Amino acid sequence: MTTTAPPPVTDLARLASHGTLPDLARQLKRLGGCTNPVRLDGRRTDIDTATGEVRAELDTARLPAGHLLMRCNNRRASRCPACAEIYRSDTYQLISAGLRGGKGTPEQVASHPRVFATFTAPSFGPVHNRPDSGRCRCGAVHAPDALELGAPLDPETYDYEHAVLWNAYAPKIWARFTIYLRREVAKRAGLTQRAFADHARVSFAKVAEYQRRGAVHFHAVVRLDGPEGGDTAPPAWDTAELLTDAIRAAASAATVDGPVLDGRAYAFAFGRQLDIRPIRSAELDGGTELTDGAVAAYIAKYATKGAEATTGTLDRPLKFLAELAQLRVSDHARELIRTAWRLGARPELEELRLRAWAHMLGFRGHFSTKTRRYSTALGALREASAEWCRLQALAERGDPVPEGEADTTLVLAHWVYAGTGLSRGEQWLAAAHAPEPAAAGGSADE
Repeated sequence: MTTTAPPPVTDLARLASHGTLPDLARQLKRLGGCTNPVRLDGRRTDIDTATGEVRAELDTARLPAGHLLMRCNNRRASRCPACAEIYRSDTYQLISAGLRGGKGTPEQVASHPRVFATFTAPSFGPVHNRPDSGRCRCGAVHAPDALELGAPLDPETYDYEHAVLWNAYAPKIWARFTIYLRREVAKRAGLTQRAFADHARVSFAKVAEYQRRGAVHFHAVVRLDGPEGGDTAPPAWDTAELLTDAIRAAASAATVDGPVLDGRAYAFAFGRQLDIRPIRSAELDGGTELTDGAVAAYIAKYATKGAEATTGTLDRPLKFLAELAQLRVSDHARELIRTAWRLGARPELEELRLRAWAHMLGFRGHFSTKTRRYSTALGALREASAEWCRLQALAERGDPVPEGEADTTLVLAHWVYAGTGLSRGEQWLAAAHAPEPAAAGGSADE
């Protein structure tokens, strides 16, 4: 990859004066383009427990950068595109494994009933949009990238308080929905909830996405398995149609009581717009319907985006509300943040931590969650990647990989946080040696 920014000559000359510029470039290349790595001081020693021999030593003082540099692993594309791309790729693999099999998940899950569902928020007031008719309520036909999309037609009557609180309670609504979903599936199978566990299991993976108006909604893959998850075939009565019907019933019943503020009692539920579509494999229908690859790519794409990507808000917390005056955010996002900050001062809403999550417009849930038996875990994918990188590094140095190394090696390590980020010269070198975005692992357009 070649950079377009001019090189910071003075800073590069300083780095070159140390005589370790090639080694520094190699160390930065291992970051894979991470723009804000964590810097650590310390040392690591690998000792053979059988012989007492020191197999390897690492002292950060001897490293070209003067520190051990670790990826920031930020999932947000607005904060670190390189680490976000890894998160997107890992999410694609995780979702895909639950649809096709692989990564420790049996391939037979591809034949289980599976649907792709989207759960939206209710209305808090009319906003500028692009309906199928093409013409917004305001009378205009908005371009796809129009800045006014998602903004209220009348900010004075828009229910900002309800919007922020809905985001804050959205994780609880989802949790309530998952409980009701199992009940609804069991009811349609003619089973009690206790007996249902002996016949079938509901597995899912979901990701949260912000709509233009700043309201969170959820995309989810929901799958029906046998009693042991993907390893067992579902009963004959388990069908995509039964699952679809159960999801609709559970979504309409999932209501969470909220606070009473100034005499107004809040209750939260999903909006009326609920889209549920069965997932068909490309092999069965020739790719004419919703395929597992398209679903995995769609979910992975939104796993790296926060409110800043759609609503024009912030990608980091505020320390003081006064900071908002200096930041370039949309008027709609600004009012949502102010509302969250104001509500965060109310004692009865203390547990929602609305000021800490004001930049997220009140939402404090995990962006990507799944049931344990849906597929592999992100941690397992990261461990496999780290092990592959370790073996590659050994191969580059020409060092053999001792048999039974995991059983005979004692690792002694001590690390101290030393900061984050790179100097201007390091940034230029890191960008110059960053790999191109990987085409493998699922394209967002697949």
